[in-house]
Amino acid sequence: MKIVVALGGNALQNKDSDFTSESQLNIIRKSVKHLVDIIEKGHDLIITHGNGPQIGRIIIQNEIAKGITPAMPFDVCGAMSQGMIGYHIQQALGDEIKERGKKKSVATIITQIVVDKDDDGFKNPTKPIGPFYSKEEALRLKEEKGYEIIEDSGRGYRRVVASPKPKKIVEIETIRTLVDNGNIVIAAGGGGIPVIEEGSKLRGVEAVIDKDLASERLAKDIDADILLILTAVDKVYLNYRKTNERGLNKVGVVEMKKYIEQGHFAPGSMLPKVLASIGFVESKRGRKAIITSLDKANTALCGLSGTIIE
Repeated sequence: MKIVVALGGNALQNKDSDFTSESQLNIIRKSVKHLVDIIEKGHDLIITHGNGPQIGRIIIQNEIAKGITPAMPFDVCGAMSQGMIGYHIQQALGDEIKERGKKKSVATIITQIVVDKDDDGFKNPTKPIGPFYSKEEALRLKEEKGYEIIEDSGRGYRRVVASPKPKKIVEIETIRTLVDNGNIVIAAGGGGIPVIEEGSKLRGVEAVIDKDLASERLAKDIDADILLILTAVDKVYLNYRKTNERGLNKVGVVEMKKYIEQGHFAPGSMLPKVLASIGFVESKRGRKAIITSLDKANTALCGLSGTIIE
Protein backbone atom coordinates (compact mmCIF):
# COMPACT_ATOMS: atom_id res chain seq x y z
CA MET A 1 0.00 0.00 0.00
CA LYS A 2 0.94 3.64 -0.44
CA ILE A 3 1.15 5.30 2.97
CA VAL A 4 1.73 8.94 3.91
CA VAL A 5 3.34 9.01 7.35
CA ALA A 6 3.06 12.31 9.23
CA LEU A 7 5.77 12.34 11.91
CA GLY A 8 5.00 14.23 15.11
CA GLY A 9 7.53 16.29 17.02
CA ASN A 10 8.33 13.48 19.45
CA ALA A 11 9.84 11.50 16.56
CA LEU A 12 12.29 14.34 15.89
CA GLN A 13 13.11 15.77 19.28
CA ASN A 14 12.92 14.68 22.90
CA LYS A 15 11.92 17.35 25.43
CA ASP A 16 14.49 15.95 27.89
CA SER A 17 17.40 16.10 25.43
CA ASP A 18 19.46 19.08 24.31
CA PHE A 19 18.79 20.83 21.02
CA THR A 20 22.02 20.00 19.20
CA SER A 21 22.11 18.59 15.70
CA GLU A 22 23.73 15.41 17.03
CA SER A 23 20.95 14.91 19.60
CA GLN A 24 18.22 15.39 16.97
CA LEU A 25 19.89 12.90 14.64
CA ASN A 26 20.20 10.30 17.42
CA ILE A 27 16.47 10.59 18.21
CA ILE A 28 15.58 10.31 14.53
CA ARG A 29 17.79 7.23 14.19
CA LYS A 30 15.64 5.51 16.83
CA SER A 31 12.40 6.75 15.27
CA VAL A 32 13.10 5.51 11.75
CA LYS A 33 13.44 1.91 12.93
CA HIS A 34 9.64 1.83 13.19
CA LEU A 35 9.35 3.22 9.65
CA VAL A 36 11.75 0.65 8.21
CA ASP A 37 9.65 -2.09 9.84
CA ILE A 38 6.77 -0.81 7.69
CA ILE A 39 8.94 -0.59 4.57
CA GLU A 40 10.08 -4.20 5.05
CA LYS A 41 6.44 -5.27 4.72
CA GLY A 42 6.45 -3.93 1.17
CA HIS A 43 4.64 -0.62 1.68
CA ASP A 44 5.60 2.59 -0.14
CA LEU A 45 6.22 5.44 2.30
CA ILE A 46 5.96 9.18 1.82
CA ILE A 47 7.06 11.01 4.97
CA THR A 48 6.02 14.42 6.25
CA HIS A 49 7.11 16.07 9.47
CA GLY A 50 6.71 19.09 11.72
CA ASN A 51 9.35 21.80 12.22
CA GLY A 52 8.09 23.99 15.09
CA PRO A 53 11.08 23.94 17.46
CA GLN A 54 13.60 23.84 14.64
CA ILE A 55 12.31 26.85 12.72
CA GLY A 56 11.95 28.69 16.03
CA ARG A 57 15.66 28.24 16.66
CA ILE A 58 16.53 29.33 13.12
CA ILE A 59 14.58 32.56 13.72
CA ILE A 60 16.41 33.12 17.03
CA GLN A 61 19.75 32.65 15.22
CA ASN A 62 18.54 35.20 12.68
CA GLU A 63 17.68 37.71 15.39
CA ILE A 64 20.96 37.34 17.27
CA ALA A 65 23.18 37.46 14.17
CA LYS A 66 21.36 40.21 12.26
CA GLY A 67 24.13 42.71 13.03
CA ILE A 68 26.65 40.43 11.31
CA THR A 69 24.70 38.87 8.45
CA PRO A 70 21.26 39.75 7.03
CA ALA A 71 18.33 37.87 8.56
CA MET A 72 16.52 35.56 6.15
CA PRO A 73 12.76 36.01 5.54
CA PHE A 74 10.38 33.54 7.13
CA ASP A 75 9.71 31.48 3.98
CA VAL A 76 13.47 30.97 3.54
CA CYS A 77 13.71 29.87 7.19
CA GLY A 78 11.03 27.28 6.39
CA ALA A 79 13.10 25.99 3.50
CA MET A 80 16.15 25.80 5.77
CA SER A 81 14.23 23.73 8.33
CA GLN A 82 12.94 21.38 5.62
CA GLY A 83 16.50 20.82 4.41
CA MET A 84 17.91 20.26 7.90
CA ILE A 85 15.24 17.85 9.14
CA GLY A 86 14.95 16.12 5.77
CA TYR A 87 18.71 15.55 5.74
CA HIS A 88 18.60 13.90 9.16
CA ILE A 89 15.62 11.66 8.31
CA GLN A 90 17.12 10.83 4.92
CA GLN A 91 20.48 9.85 6.39
CA ALA A 92 19.00 7.87 9.29
CA LEU A 93 16.59 5.99 7.03
CA GLY A 94 19.28 5.19 4.49
CA ASP A 95 21.62 3.85 7.17
CA GLU A 96 18.91 1.71 8.78
CA ILE A 97 17.81 0.27 5.44
CA LYS A 98 21.40 -0.64 4.55
CA GLU A 99 21.96 -2.20 7.98
CA ARG A 100 19.05 -4.54 7.29
CA GLY A 101 20.54 -5.57 3.97
CA LYS A 102 17.90 -3.81 1.86
CA LYS A 103 18.21 -1.44 -1.09
CA LYS A 104 15.98 1.61 -1.23
CA SER A 105 16.72 5.21 -2.17
CA VAL A 106 15.53 8.13 -0.04
CA ALA A 107 14.99 11.69 -1.32
CA THR A 108 14.01 14.94 0.39
CA ILE A 109 11.99 17.40 -1.69
CA ILE A 110 11.95 21.05 -0.61
CA THR A 111 8.21 21.54 -1.02
CA GLN A 112 6.27 24.70 -1.86
CA ILE A 113 2.51 24.72 -1.28
CA VAL A 114 0.25 27.27 -2.95
CA VAL A 115 -2.17 29.14 -0.69
CA ASP A 116 -4.87 31.67 -1.55
CA LYS A 117 -3.70 35.26 -1.02
CA ASP A 118 -7.26 36.05 0.08
CA ASP A 119 -7.43 33.20 2.60
CA ASP A 120 -9.18 34.26 5.82
CA GLY A 121 -6.04 33.25 7.73
CA PHE A 122 -4.26 36.36 6.43
CA LYS A 123 -6.96 38.59 7.90
CA ASN A 124 -6.47 37.17 11.39
CA PRO A 125 -2.92 35.85 12.02
CA THR A 126 -2.90 33.43 14.95
CA LYS A 127 0.16 31.16 14.64
CA PRO A 128 2.94 32.11 17.12
CA ILE A 129 6.49 31.82 15.80
CA GLY A 130 9.98 32.59 17.03
CA PRO A 131 11.22 33.87 20.39
CA PHE A 132 9.45 35.71 23.21
CA TYR A 133 9.94 39.49 23.41
CA SER A 134 9.53 42.09 26.11
CA LYS A 135 6.72 44.59 25.63
CA GLU A 136 9.24 47.24 24.53
CA GLU A 137 10.85 44.94 21.96
CA ALA A 138 7.44 43.87 20.67
CA LEU A 139 6.32 47.46 20.14
CA ARG A 140 9.57 48.28 18.33
CA LEU A 141 9.24 45.27 15.99
CA LYS A 142 5.62 46.13 15.29
CA GLU A 143 6.60 49.67 14.33
CA GLU A 144 9.82 48.90 12.45
CA LYS A 145 8.86 45.68 10.65
CA GLY A 146 5.08 45.66 10.77
CA TYR A 147 4.95 42.38 12.70
CA GLU A 148 1.67 41.21 14.20
CA ILE A 149 2.40 40.72 17.91
CA ILE A 150 0.34 39.09 20.66
CA GLU A 151 0.79 38.58 24.39
CA ASP A 152 1.27 34.83 24.84
CA SER A 153 -0.24 33.40 28.04
CA GLY A 154 1.71 35.64 30.41
CA ARG A 155 5.04 34.39 29.07
CA GLY A 156 5.86 37.44 26.99
CA TYR A 157 5.10 38.76 23.52
CA ARG A 158 5.41 36.78 20.31
CA ARG A 159 5.06 37.38 16.63
CA VAL A 160 2.09 35.69 14.95
CA VAL A 161 1.62 34.85 11.28
CA ALA A 162 -1.26 33.59 9.17
CA SER A 163 -2.18 29.92 8.88
CA PRO A 164 -3.83 29.58 5.45
CA LYS A 165 -5.20 26.33 4.01
CA PRO A 166 -3.11 24.40 1.46
CA LYS A 167 -4.44 24.51 -2.11
CA LYS A 168 -1.91 22.62 -4.21
CA ILE A 169 1.62 21.24 -4.01
CA VAL A 170 4.01 22.76 -6.54
CA GLU A 171 6.39 19.78 -6.68
CA ILE A 172 3.67 17.10 -6.78
CA GLU A 173 4.72 15.64 -10.15
CA THR A 174 8.30 15.22 -8.93
CA ILE A 175 7.05 13.51 -5.77
CA ARG A 176 4.77 11.19 -7.77
CA THR A 177 7.60 10.23 -10.13
CA LEU A 178 9.94 9.38 -7.28
CA VAL A 179 7.29 7.33 -5.44
CA ASP A 180 6.21 5.49 -8.60
CA ASN A 181 9.84 4.48 -9.14
CA GLY A 182 10.12 2.90 -5.71
CA ASN A 183 11.82 5.70 -3.78
CA ILE A 184 11.03 6.81 -0.24
CA VAL A 185 10.16 10.51 -0.33
CA ILE A 186 10.30 13.11 2.44
CA ALA A 187 8.12 16.08 1.48
CA ALA A 188 5.91 18.92 2.75
CA GLY A 189 8.05 19.29 5.86
CA GLY A 190 6.67 21.74 8.42
CA GLY A 191 3.49 22.06 6.38
CA GLY A 192 5.42 23.11 3.27
CA ILE A 193 6.63 26.57 2.28
CA PRO A 194 3.55 28.78 1.71
CA VAL A 195 3.62 30.56 -1.63
CA ILE A 196 1.08 32.59 -3.56
CA GLU A 197 0.67 32.79 -7.33
CA GLU A 198 1.37 36.11 -9.00
CA GLY A 199 0.68 35.54 -12.67
CA SER A 200 3.08 32.80 -13.77
CA LYS A 201 5.40 33.31 -10.79
CA LEU A 202 5.42 32.19 -7.16
CA ARG A 203 6.18 34.35 -4.15
CA GLY A 204 6.90 33.09 -0.64
CA VAL A 205 4.72 34.53 2.13
CA GLU A 206 5.13 34.78 5.88
CA ALA A 207 2.71 32.11 7.03
CA VAL A 208 2.53 28.60 8.50
CA ILE A 209 0.40 25.88 6.92
CA ASP A 210 -0.88 23.36 9.44
CA LYS A 211 1.30 20.27 8.97
CA ASP A 212 -1.61 17.84 9.31
CA LEU A 213 -3.65 19.61 6.63
CA ALA A 214 -0.56 19.67 4.39
CA SER A 215 -0.18 15.91 4.96
CA GLU A 216 -3.83 15.44 3.98
CA ARG A 217 -3.28 17.44 0.78
CA LEU A 218 -0.19 15.37 -0.07
CA ALA A 219 -1.94 12.06 0.67
CA LYS A 220 -4.86 12.99 -1.61
CA ASP A 221 -2.64 14.22 -4.43
CA ILE A 222 -0.47 11.11 -4.61
CA ASP A 223 -3.54 8.85 -4.24
CA ALA A 224 -2.36 7.25 -1.00
CA ASP A 225 -4.26 4.36 0.56
CA ILE A 226 -3.58 5.36 4.16
CA LEU A 227 -2.79 8.58 6.02
CA LEU A 228 -0.88 7.57 9.14
CA ILE A 229 -0.57 10.42 11.63
CA LEU A 230 1.95 9.68 14.38
CA THR A 231 1.71 11.71 17.55
CA ALA A 232 2.50 11.54 21.28
CA VAL A 233 -0.54 9.42 22.26
CA ASP A 234 -1.49 5.90 21.20
CA LYS A 235 -4.98 6.85 20.01
CA VAL A 236 -7.61 9.60 20.00
CA TYR A 237 -9.43 10.03 23.31
CA LEU A 238 -12.77 11.48 24.31
CA ASN A 239 -12.71 13.45 27.58
CA TYR A 240 -8.92 13.38 27.39
CA ARG A 241 -7.18 13.22 30.80
CA LYS A 242 -10.49 13.25 32.66
CA THR A 243 -11.85 10.52 34.90
CA ASN A 244 -14.24 9.41 32.13
CA GLU A 245 -11.54 9.31 29.42
CA ARG A 246 -12.31 6.86 26.60
CA GLY A 247 -10.08 5.81 23.73
CA LEU A 248 -11.44 5.48 20.20
CA ASN A 249 -10.57 2.39 18.18
CA LYS A 250 -12.41 2.04 14.86
CA VAL A 251 -14.59 5.07 14.10
CA GLY A 252 -16.71 6.22 11.18
CA VAL A 253 -16.55 9.74 9.75
CA VAL A 254 -20.09 10.64 10.84
CA GLU A 255 -19.36 9.60 14.42
CA MET A 256 -16.08 11.54 14.43
CA LYS A 257 -17.83 14.69 13.22
CA LYS A 258 -20.26 14.36 16.10
CA TYR A 259 -17.35 14.29 18.56
CA ILE A 260 -15.92 17.45 16.96
CA GLU A 261 -19.26 19.23 17.44
CA GLN A 262 -19.20 18.16 21.09
CA GLY A 263 -15.82 19.87 21.53
CA HIS A 264 -13.74 16.81 22.42
CA PHE A 265 -10.57 17.78 20.51
CA ALA A 266 -8.20 20.65 21.33
CA PRO A 267 -7.80 23.15 18.45
CA GLY A 268 -4.01 23.34 18.76
CA SER A 269 -3.31 19.62 18.97
CA MET A 270 -5.75 16.82 18.16
CA LEU A 271 -8.41 18.72 16.20
CA PRO A 272 -6.31 19.37 13.05
CA LYS A 273 -5.28 15.69 13.03
CA VAL A 274 -8.90 14.59 13.18
CA LEU A 275 -9.97 17.11 10.51
CA ALA A 276 -7.14 16.02 8.21
CA SER A 277 -8.10 12.38 8.72
CA ILE A 278 -11.76 13.05 7.91
CA GLY A 279 -10.87 15.09 4.83
CA PHE A 280 -8.65 12.31 3.49
CA VAL A 281 -11.12 9.49 4.17
CA GLU A 282 -14.03 11.38 2.59
CA SER A 283 -12.06 12.18 -0.57
CA LYS A 284 -12.23 8.65 -2.01
CA ARG A 285 -13.92 5.37 -1.11
CA GLY A 286 -11.59 2.81 0.46
CA ARG A 287 -9.18 5.27 2.02
CA LYS A 288 -8.53 5.21 5.75
CA ALA A 289 -6.66 7.32 8.28
CA ILE A 290 -4.91 6.17 11.43
CA ILE A 291 -3.89 8.30 14.41
CA THR A 292 -1.49 6.62 16.82
CA SER A 293 1.96 6.83 18.41
CA LEU A 294 5.23 6.00 16.67
CA ASP A 295 5.78 2.80 18.64
CA LYS A 296 2.28 1.56 17.77
CA ALA A 297 2.51 2.35 14.04
CA ASN A 298 2.97 -1.25 12.89
CA THR A 299 0.27 -2.77 15.07
CA ALA A 300 -2.09 0.06 14.08
CA LEU A 301 -1.58 -0.78 10.40
CA CYS A 302 -2.66 -4.32 11.29
CA GLY A 303 -5.80 -2.94 12.94
CA LEU A 304 -4.68 -3.87 16.45
CA SER A 305 -4.13 -0.41 17.99
CA GLY A 306 -4.54 3.29 17.36
CA THR A 307 -7.64 5.12 16.15
CA ILE A 308 -8.70 3.97 12.69
CA ILE A 309 -11.05 6.29 10.80
CA GLU A 310 -12.93 4.83 7.83
